Amino acid sequence: MKSFFIFILALLYVSIAFAQTDIRLKGLDIELNEILSVTKAAGFAVAVVEKDKVIYSKGFGYRDYENKIPADANTLFAIGSCTKAFTSAILGQLAAGDKLSFDDSPLKYVPELKFHNDEMNNNIIIKDLISHRTGLPRHDFSWYLFPDEDRNILIKRIKYQKPFTGLRKKWYYNNFMFLAQGVIAERITSKSWEDNIRERFFAPLGMIRSNVSIGELKNSANAAFGYKLVKDSIVSKMDYYNISGMSPAGSINSSVNEMANWVITWIYKGKFKDKQIIPANYVDEAMGSQMVINGALPDKDLPDVHLANYGYAWFISSYKGHYRVEHGGNIDGFAANTAFFPSDSIGIIVLANQNGSAVPGMVRNMIADRMLKVNKTHQIKLFLERKSKAKKEEIEALAKRVSNNISNTKPSHILQDYTGKYTNDGYGEFNIVNHKDSIFAHFKLKKFYLRHVHYDIFEPFEVTENKIDTSESGTLRFNFLTNDGGEISSVKMNIEPTWDPIEFKRTPNTIEVEKSMLEKYIGEYELAGTVIKVFIKGENKLFLFVPGQPEYELMATERHKFAFKTLEGYKVEFTESKEKAIIEVIFFQPNGTFTAKRK
Repeated sequence: MKSFFIFILALLYVSIAFAQTDIRLKGLDIELNEILSVTKAAGFAVAVVEKDKVIYSKGFGYRDYENKIPADANTLFAIGSCTKAFTSAILGQLAAGDKLSFDDSPLKYVPELKFHNDEMNNNIIIKDLISHRTGLPRHDFSWYLFPDEDRNILIKRIKYQKPFTGLRKKWYYNNFMFLAQGVIAERITSKSWEDNIRERFFAPLGMIRSNVSIGELKNSANAAFGYKLVKDSIVSKMDYYNISGMSPAGSINSSVNEMANWVITWIYKGKFKDKQIIPANYVDEAMGSQMVINGALPDKDLPDVHLANYGYAWFISSYKGHYRVEHGGNIDGFAANTAFFPSDSIGIIVLANQNGSAVPGMVRNMIADRMLKVNKTHQIKLFLERKSKAKKEEIEALAKRVSNNISNTKPSHILQDYTGKYTNDGYGEFNIVNHKDSIFAHFKLKKFYLRHVHYDIFEPFEVTENKIDTSESGTLRFNFLTNDGGEISSVKMNIEPTWDPIEFKRTPNTIEVEKSMLEKYIGEYELAGTVIKVFIKGENKLFLFVPGQPEYELMATERHKFAFKTLEGYKVEFTESKEKAIIEVIFFQPNGTFTAKRK
C-alpha cells in the first residue's frame, strides 16, 4: 500500500514538473483559479494529455466544500454521459469478434425490446442506437423520475415512447438507446454491463479506482460530493443521484488521472501500452461523422468554431481549424467533459462537482487554445456575457409565465380529490398525497410540493431536507383533467419538449377495510326493478354484480366509498342509518347519480 501511494505522488510530481517546463502551460493555474472564482464552482480537476503522456493534472477548489477538503487529480467525480463511449466500445469489441454486426436489428439480441411502431421495429439497426438517429426524443423523465434497477422494466417502456420524427431524418439525443446497447452486450457476453466495463477497460487501462455505481462512489476514498449554485451565490450540497438500471448511459465515476489513460487509448487508435484495447477500425468509425446534428455555422463570438456531427458516442466538430472529438456529462451535482484532438495527439479531461456547470467547457477551450497555439478566446468574458444574456431571458420568461397566470381562480375539487396513483406505461407511476392542506407528488427518489397556479394547474417545487424553496419557478406544470363524471381522471405534464404533455392516468388511493366491515355491505339492492348484488370473494375483496354485466371489484377509497377497479369514473357510496345499518348504495357514474335501496 505504501509503495502505491509513493507511485501516485511520483505521478503528481512528474505532471507538475511538465507544467512548469512547458511554455504552453505557463500561468495556467492562475487562469484556472479565475474560472473557479467567477463560476463559484465547488471544485474541479483537469488533466492534459499529449501523445502517451499526462503533461498536466491538478485539482482546484474542494471535493468536500463544507469541510474544505481540496480536490486533486485523483479525486473521483461522476462523469455522467462521458460513460457512453465506454458502452459503445464494448459493442465495437464484440463486432470485431463477429459476435454482432452494427447492421443487425437490436431486437435480434433483445426480443422484448419493442419500438412504438412496425416501421421502427423492422428498420432500426444497432448503428442507429449509437448515433442517436432513431427518431426518438429523450423521454428522460422516464428514467430520471421513475428509475428502476431492473433494466428489463426500463427496456419495456420504450414501446410506449413516441418518436417525433422518422428514422434517420434528424439527430436527437436519447439515453434509452445506450441502455439498450448495454443490455445487448449483456445478452451476448452473459455478463453484466458493470463487469464488462471493469474487465474490458478498467483493468487493462489501470483505472483501478474508477467504478460504476453510486454505492461504490460513496464507499471510495477521495470522492467528491456534488453541489449546485443557488441564487447565483450559494454553494449547496446535492444528494448523489443513482440512475440505477440506466447505468450504461452514464454511471461511471472516475478521476482525471485515470480518464487520461482512456483518452490516450483513443489518441493511439485503440492501443494502450502497445496492447489493442479497442479495435482500430471501430475507433476510426467512432471518431468519424455518422450523423449530422445541425448546421453549426460560425457565429460572431466564435467564428472559427463550427461543424456539429456525431460519431459513435462522440461529438465531432472543428475547433479553430483542428478536428475535435468530445463528449460532455451531467448528472446531479456533477459536470464533465472528455475531449481529444486526434490529429494533434492532445487530450483534455475536465471533471467538476457543480451541477450543470460551464466549467468543463471553459477549461477545455482555455487549455486547447494554449496547446494548439491558436488565437485565445477570453473564456471568462464570454461566460459572463452569456450568463447575463441567459439571466435576462430567464427574467423575461418568468414575467411572461406570471402574466399568463389567471388570478382569483381556485381548483375545481377539494385537494383530497387530486390524490391517487398516476400511471403511464412509457414512464411509470407516482403518488399524490394530501398532507396538512397541501398536496405532494411522491416519486421514487424525489418529492414535490404542488402549488396552485390557476384552475386545475399546479407547479412543482422539490422538497429537499424537508424544505421547499418556491423562489425559483420552473416551466413544469401539472395539469389535472376530469372525466365525464367530473372526477379527476388524469394529469398531464410537459416533460418531453418535442411532444404534447404526457398523460398519467389516475387510480384513487385505496384504504384497508376489515372483513367485518365489508360484511355489512353484503346484500341485495334494488334499482328500478333490477336487483344488484354485493358480496365478498376471496379473503377480503368486495364485488358488485348487475344482471347482464360482469362482476366488478370495488376498491375502498374512503369510509363507505368505493371505486370500480375496471371502470374509470364510476364509484359507489354506501349510506348508513342512524342505527349504523347500511340502507342503500348510491351509484356515481358519467350519465348520472342513482340510488339503490337495500332489500
